[in-house]
Amino acid sequence: MTSEILTRIDGHAGIISLNRSSALNALTLLMVHAMTQALLAWRDDAAVKCVVIDHVDGRGFCAGGDIAFLRNSAINDGGVSGRKFFHDEYQLNHLLFTFPKPVVAFMDGITMGGGVGISQPARFRVATENTKFAMPETGIGLFPDVGGGWYLSRLEGRMGQFLALTGSRVAGAGCLALGLATHYLPSSALADAKARIANEDVERIDGILGTLSETPPASKIVETLSHINRHFASDQFEDILLSLEGDKSEWAMKELATLRTKSPQTCKVALRQLSESLKLSDFADNMAMEYRIASRVLVRPDFAEGVRAVIVDKDNAPKWDPASAEGVTEDLIDDFFAALPAQEEWKPL
Repeated sequence: MTSEILTRIDGHAGIISLNRSSALNALTLLMVHAMTQALLAWRDDAAVKCVVIDHVDGRGFCAGGDIAFLRNSAINDGGVSGRKFFHDEYQLNHLLFTFPKPVVAFMDGITMGGGVGISQPARFRVATENTKFAMPETGIGLFPDVGGGWYLSRLEGRMGQFLALTGSRVAGAGCLALGLATHYLPSSALADAKARIANEDVERIDGILGTLSETPPASKIVETLSHINRHFASDQFEDILLSLEGDKSEWAMKELATLRTKSPQTCKVALRQLSESLKLSDFADNMAMEYRIASRVLVRPDFAEGVRAVIVDKDNAPKWDPASAEGVTEDLIDDFFAALPAQEEWKPL
């Protein structure tokens, strides 16, 4: 176990609290294992009727995964320990998705990457005025994993493709409007919500959250859906860039400039990923696909370079390889999705 994950039983609720505020609760492998261990113990414990996932303090519910660890793996061990991290994290994501008891995730604060992976599988997903949801992986040469392909591809219109490519942040109001959250509560009501969930009939969870909910402000990102549907209509990255180039509006120029900073390789991977995910009916198949992608993306040049530019040196000047969308061939993208040797394929717990 690790002190960065605190677990307890309160009433009939199993509580998992992320406790790594110095890193915005970014998940380490030890944290993944601690959460998995708790969930497996509670799955068969008749005294535990539901699970609550929250964080102890700080601005972040969960800002992602341990990117520094993954980069170190890519550089120093050929991706061996990084693949282990992805494998076990994806098992946790799948365990939450299939958990037989209600799970309530309180997305109060930054909810990105790995934080999306542990909140979106929950039956109840609570946003607040502090929520900042994003899948910003293409900016570091990664892709929207942890089930991102499944969740984003099923959003209205082309919103999922927009979020996957640009990494745009969605506030709590937008999360509710898009279905990324099931309820919107003021952060001041969270303590009351958790206490009532732990002590009232488990069938009352939806009613408890509904009673404490408030009407959120208008969502700016939802207001841009028509622009998103128009410019992000294609699954070809070059088409999206061309469409934005042809629109001289402030919005289009801003989004085009954003896309120009992203890894062309992983933008193309993300578009293929969402397209393929939407065809799947089993979340386990989605996670197996994402593990194949992750195993390859981890050791491609863009990942280590992206993390260097954005997180390590912070010069925000990554040198992508290939440097342009045109340089990323279909054969290269095909390679990311190819089956792994049978003994290396991802499998659920």
